[in-house]
Amino acid sequence: MSILYIALGGGLGAVLRFLLTEYVNNNISNLIPLGTLSVNVLGCFIVGCVAGFFASKSSPMYFFFVIGFLGSFTTMSAFSIQIIELFNSNILSGITYVILTFSFTIVATYIGLTVFLK
Repeated sequence: MSILYIALGGGLGAVLRFLLTEYVNNNISNLIPLGTLSVNVLGCFIVGCVAGFFASKSSPMYFFFVIGFLGSFTTMSAFSIQIIELFNSNILSGITYVILTFSFTIVATYIGLTVFLK
């Protein structure tokens, strides 16, 4: 049953991410990807609220909102909650994870682009 909650939340999160990003990019600014920034900041705020409210990671609402909805709304929400958890248990692990995530994802994106852009 948890897969159904994740799928429903994921579908809604992806659609809302698209609509909000397009709205912000088309109506507010195009100097930086403000739509993506808005989605990431909003998603991180919501994941903090929802994860705090649904402390049980086995709750159907946790599956729907945190894993499904926010997981597709923004991956930054998952990343940020993992960082907070790591900082609370082992700050060195948290710092290492931040550095590795930003470094490897940017390098992987660059490699992917250069492989297929000719």
